[in-house]
Amino acid sequence: MFKTTRRGFMIGCSSAIAAWSGGLNFTAFGSAADEPNQDIVIVVFLRGGMDGINVVPPIAGADRGHYEAKRARIAVPLSGQNAALPLDDRFGLHPGAAALHGLYQQKLLAFVHAAGLTSDTRSHFDAMQYMELGTPDSKASSKGWLTRHLETAPGAPAQVIMPAVAVGNQQPTSLLGSQESIGMTSPNDFNFGGHWKYGDAQRIALRSMYGGGSWLHAAGVQTLDAIGVVEAANPGAYTPGNGAVYPNSGFGRNLQTVAQVIKMQLGLRAATIDLGGWDTHEYQGDSGAGYFSDKLNELGKGIEALFVDLSNDNGACHTNRLTVVVMSEFGRSFQENASRGTDHGHGNVMIVAGGAVNGGKVYGNWPGLATDALYDRRDLAITTDYRQVLSEILINRLGNPNIDQIFPGYSGYTPLGIMQAAGTTPICVPVSPGEPTPTPMPTLNQRVYLPSVRR
Repeated sequence: MFKTTRRGFMIGCSSAIAAWSGGLNFTAFGSAADEPNQDIVIVVFLRGGMDGINVVPPIAGADRGHYEAKRARIAVPLSGQNAALPLDDRFGLHPGAAALHGLYQQKLLAFVHAAGLTSDTRSHFDAMQYMELGTPDSKASSKGWLTRHLETAPGAPAQVIMPAVAVGNQQPTSLLGSQESIGMTSPNDFNFGGHWKYGDAQRIALRSMYGGGSWLHAAGVQTLDAIGVVEAANPGAYTPGNGAVYPNSGFGRNLQTVAQVIKMQLGLRAATIDLGGWDTHEYQGDSGAGYFSDKLNELGKGIEALFVDLSNDNGACHTNRLTVVVMSEFGRSFQENASRGTDHGHGNVMIVAGGAVNGGKVYGNWPGLATDALYDRRDLAITTDYRQVLSEILINRLGNPNIDQIFPGYSGYTPLGIMQAAGTTPICVPVSPGEPTPTPMPTLNQRVYLPSVRR
């Protein structure tokens, strides 16, 4: 368990200390080689309700007929320029997510279909809060599920500088109540802001102030050291490794920030990133093209770049200890609406990627798309509770078996087999940027639509 009193002080006063602190040649574990080989989870939340049925659509059988009948204009086709990329004999992948297809083929990525939040709500705000608190149908908790993980994880070294980071403009509810997490938009922002002329004197004076032996003094020195480590890494001059190219968007820059923090060897164990824009009530796109395809391209290219960047860092393979889990608050209605979009739904698809993932497979108990099999006769049913997926990551890779504390009230957990067993050392799979994905011959007159988002 982390020593929250020291780190709580560090986080609470870091903005003030940053104005005076001094950076020394310091790493949290003496040297980068001494950092524990802890696993890291990156939680990507797709705000707005992603249409999982179009991310991983059926490509065969009776469900293909149901799919084409209910989604005559937005269905992903089986042939042509925007054809679905095959995953197995049942499902395909939206061509906009071609970058994910490469990771899937390398068995670094898996999908879990008909998964999600079992609560009967179609409210964005309620569903997101339930999921991130880890307490469906209850908002009573004062802590998020990731906060409870950090508090109950066994064996974490006391000298970890940055155990959790929320990348972006706001701290997510999953880290609610955390004294362990740091919020940042870029490592370049976590710097010394002292006087341009007297900065060195300010650094020396402040370090002298925290020269005592109490926990308060130790926490102050830890904060100074943290800022020093980040500054010494010169994050403003960061170049992604192995030719990785992140999307030129906030999401791409946030993923790059996570890669930088991982390479700084600060003991990171959890990171959160948001990607919004999935509330596709109108003009989702025609036949696999359009706005939804562009969003999937941003998601896929970003995750691919992260894996390329981290697969070989001067001989270190960070992807071996990395698990990325992607989820959204709910799926979309099975029937497309009159505006070539989809409305708030229920069941969805989750994405899990990493070196310890048993990838190249679509997991979950598929309920089917016949009307009688749909939730409320209108939405994909949920057969896998999202907490089941998260629990397997927590137990097998993050070494935390305290599921009853992380997800209060959740019982009956059984593994799906998505993650390699605890103690298993994955083999590093080098990831190259821009690996070609087979696509059919192009056609002309492709139309691209911009969304009209309804809150």
